[in-house]
Amino acid sequence: MLLGLHVKNLALIEEEEISFADGLNILTGETGAGKSILLGSVNLAMGAKADKSLIRTGADYALVELFFRLDDKRQQEKLQEMDIRPEEDGTVLVKRKIYPGRSQCSVCGETVTTHQLRELSELLMDVYGQRENQRLLRREAQREVLDEYAGKEGARLLDEVGRLYHDYIEKDKIASKEDLDPAARVRETDLLTYEVNEIESAQIQKGEDEALEKRYRTLSSFRRIDEALQSAESLLQGGEDCAAEQVGRAVRSLTRVQGIDTELDGVIAQTAEVDSLLSDAARALSDYHAGLSFDPQEFASLEERLDLLNHLKDKYGGSLSGIEEALEKKKKRLDELSDYEALRLRQKEAAHKAREALLASCRKLTGVRREAAKDFQEKMERELLGLNFNQVDFRTEVTSREEQLSPLGCDSVVFYISMNPGEPVRPLDTIASGGELSRIMLALKTVFAGKDDIHTLIFDEIDSGISGKTAWKVAQKLGRLSENHQILCITHLPQIAAMEEKHFLIEKEAEGGRTATHIRELDEEESCRELARMMGGERITETTMQSAREMKEMAREAGKRR
Repeated sequence: MLLGLHVKNLALIEEEEISFADGLNILTGETGAGKSILLGSVNLAMGAKADKSLIRTGADYALVELFFRLDDKRQQEKLQEMDIRPEEDGTVLVKRKIYPGRSQCSVCGETVTTHQLRELSELLMDVYGQRENQRLLRREAQREVLDEYAGKEGARLLDEVGRLYHDYIEKDKIASKEDLDPAARVRETDLLTYEVNEIESAQIQKGEDEALEKRYRTLSSFRRIDEALQSAESLLQGGEDCAAEQVGRAVRSLTRVQGIDTELDGVIAQTAEVDSLLSDAARALSDYHAGLSFDPQEFASLEERLDLLNHLKDKYGGSLSGIEEALEKKKKRLDELSDYEALRLRQKEAAHKAREALLASCRKLTGVRREAAKDFQEKMERELLGLNFNQVDFRTEVTSREEQLSPLGCDSVVFYISMNPGEPVRPLDTIASGGELSRIMLALKTVFAGKDDIHTLIFDEIDSGISGKTAWKVAQKLGRLSENHQILCITHLPQIAAMEEKHFLIEKEAEGGRTATHIRELDEEESCRELARMMGGERITETTMQSAREMKEMAREAGKRR
């Protein structure tokens, strides 16, 4: 559930904060007052594209915050996957701060990406506007609606079809390659045989290149190492003035006063340790130098071996492990070419089996879709009849064409509808008007209300193209829907606004030479006055106020009858 919204420095809004109720929250206002800004702020907080032009003139940033209370276990699990912990009372703060050129997003204080925000928004709320209505006209979207209605089994089969489709495409690509003629097979076999022999004859040992390179570096720097060792040995142990002798004298001198002062004893111990370390270092250098030698034949052999290994690396894989992998692949290909006809038969058989497995899964998906379509169209008809259509014949046609396989199956889904007696059903995308689409979308959301886990629904201009009795029907449908859902509805119709449980007014005012949009909750009398304005009078009179009160009473009575 959406508990509240805080907006600062966004477009015409300087700073506003709203607390929403469960049930039906109505937002109204004059055209141009900024209702779209409010919806836009919610979308921004949930990951929509941000633009610096949204920042209020003179401000350094824009801020949008949404406060949610988690409604079900699935939402909690999703937050856990994102390593986000709600507050102890189960509330979640979604925050987005927009600067010129960048934005900062966080959930419960944890930084998230806009992609993660969009994922979260799909769990917390549904937003319906005119764009969603138009989306319903696309047949791809109609298939998506039916798949969503099909539930977990449909989703499982859809995933299975996608996996089997990609497996089939991969195997079919191999099987569809043009067959090699005998001459081409001989040429490839000869080349592979030569390359396998070239690698195997090298008798490569695991890790030998690193050991050889280490030895090669030592021999190639022999002269420099030898000179450095001679110099170091001379400085350490080369006579009376060498380092070892000087330190030894210092130790002997200090030993005479050992035991007089404990602080001095610590220094004496450190000096003795230096003496010991110098002796150890001198012996180590001497031992290393004694074992150092240069063999021209060994050096030439190292160069030759390294040249061979580097040549094979360049040719077959960049590393000894890459050469080994290349050898295995070439041997495998040689085996395949030795019995080429059997190989091609196996490849074509594998592609055939993959296609059959895909088709079997597609048929199961088609069956699930057709079963879901029966229930879906019955419920859609029932909901549409409650939205003041004279007569409704709603059908969901699932047409299967196995020659048109795709990761989504082999079905096309089309919604057909007839809204007048005597008229045949026709595709939804060819006949529905704006007002009809709004009602169809509302019926669709009502059908889904008991199937999904989302508690908060936002409707923007669900009243587009409707009036009169139809508006009352839509208002009653929203009222019923709000019994189990939180609804935020931006509307121009008093019939819908009269059903409110909380009524907010969005208005634009000029302040200090600037324009600002404000949002405030209305009390009962203010709500009636706003309804009176929406009913169309240029001047609000006692008569229009009485009409507004009567409309409110009718809405309450409709609510009691539910």
